[in-house]
Amino acid sequence: MALRNSSKPKKIGVVGVGSFGTAIANMLAEKSDVMVYARKEEVVAEINSVHMVAGRELNPGIQATSDPEKLCKICDILFFMVPSTGFLEAVRNFAPFLYPYHMIIHGTKGLALNLAPGENLDTVKKLKRSQILTMSEVILQETVAIRVGCLAGPNISKELILDQPAATVVASKYNEVILEGQRLLRSERFQVYGNSDIIGVELSGVLKNIIAIASGALAGLGLGENAKGLLISRGMVEMVHLSKALGGSVQSVMGLAGIGDLVTTCNSVDSRNFTVGFRLAKGESLDQILATMDEVAEGVNTVRIIDSFIKTVGIRAPITENLHRVLFEDLSIEDALQFLMKYPFSVDVDFV
Repeated sequence: MALRNSSKPKKIGVVGVGSFGTAIANMLAEKSDVMVYARKEEVVAEINSVHMVAGRELNPGIQATSDPEKLCKICDILFFMVPSTGFLEAVRNFAPFLYPYHMIIHGTKGLALNLAPGENLDTVKKLKRSQILTMSEVILQETVAIRVGCLAGPNISKELILDQPAATVVASKYNEVILEGQRLLRSERFQVYGNSDIIGVELSGVLKNIIAIASGALAGLGLGENAKGLLISRGMVEMVHLSKALGGSVQSVMGLAGIGDLVTTCNSVDSRNFTVGFRLAKGESLDQILATMDEVAEGVNTVRIIDSFIKTVGIRAPITENLHRVLFEDLSIEDALQFLMKYPFSVDVDFV
């Protein structure tokens, strides 16, 4: 393994300056020198000259670059904060400049596909677990990095930027990644927990987005708190079964990255996934909604991937299945709700 020989403190790198990347960069800058990466030169110039990005303030000490090689040379620890739709491309851009001494922690709640050239979700007949990649699996597949972690939890960017109290989970198979994430991010207003089940933590952050879309739809229909309580509790059970089928643990779903994030996003008008469901219930089409959103609602792609997976392995996930029919077929939200109300759940909890 290549090692670094330098007593000089290294900068911490942040890849991506969307709302979450900006929030994390500002939090890191309270203790460390930070350099952020942005693809567009005009964004880099704006950050370096006026310390702003898309109307959001950045700590004046944060520098920006559009050069992956420069970031990798200056920073031994990188936080990847890129939407899942652009994650693979971003990792491939950085891969030539990464070494085993680099530590990578990502904050992306999405899935990627490992398909044959020319294949996509519409053409692939069966979608196996080996064809579905969490973001840590993308990093391990595409780079020589070894020490990989993820950041997940109820972390709505708007609240983090306002320095409101919150917590997150740093998950990794490597304890040093967890300890480093805690050292860099923990503060009086931000608690950082550790978890060795990185796949379970990643899946929790991914799967709750499906339930958040459904929760937004319930709110859009004006169906009240009882219905939301029903959805969140059944959604948690569905998340447990899906996580187990995909290689995660029950414990991670029951933790901060699972139920903690689930409750937050199912109740937040600032959640992009909640907003998709809310606007669907108000009569907008999915295409209209996605065309007018500033940032990606990860749950939409997740619904497609998970629906294809459960059809392949033959398990039932009624919320996901019906949400897929609402988003990509012609099922109305009202009919989906009627189906779920009549679905023959016979046992309340069956995984403890």
